[in-house]
Amino acid sequence: MNTKTITENRQVRHEYFIIESYEAGIELFGTEVKSIRQGGVNLKDSWISIDGGEAFVRGMHIAPYEKGNIFNRDPYRPRKLLLHKKEIMKLYGQVKQGGFTLIPVSMYFKDSKVKVQVGLCKGKKLHDKREDSRVRDAGREIERALKARNK
Repeated sequence: MNTKTITENRQVRHEYFIIESYEAGIELFGTEVKSIRQGGVNLKDSWISIDGGEAFVRGMHIAPYEKGNIFNRDPYRPRKLLLHKKEIMKLYGQVKQGGFTLIPVSMYFKDSKVKVQVGLCKGKKLHDKREDSRVRDAGREIERALKARNK
């Protein structure tokens, strides 16, 4: 299968622990897909809500297609995610009981279809973020030391 990443929500990995991830299709109109192909999509500040047994991405910005004229849709409109009913019910139960959040982690083309990677996430505390940055900085220092030693 041919996959090409369109965009990633980098902030998610800093702010949340990703417990599980799911692949979901997304319901889009033609001009939105054309705009996505040009890179006009932003996942920052987007989240997923479950309403009436259906999952929706909210807060995702897809820029209006330049040549779309009257066919362009609202850039921030809620977009339906295509998941199996059992997956939606499982996610709904975990969000309601366990204090989890659903967030789009990345968006990519799988063959010619647009897919969204949905993350079941738990928020990080400040000390968790500090620990992550400490580990990342230590790794960088080790890499620098090894690089300097090998020269």
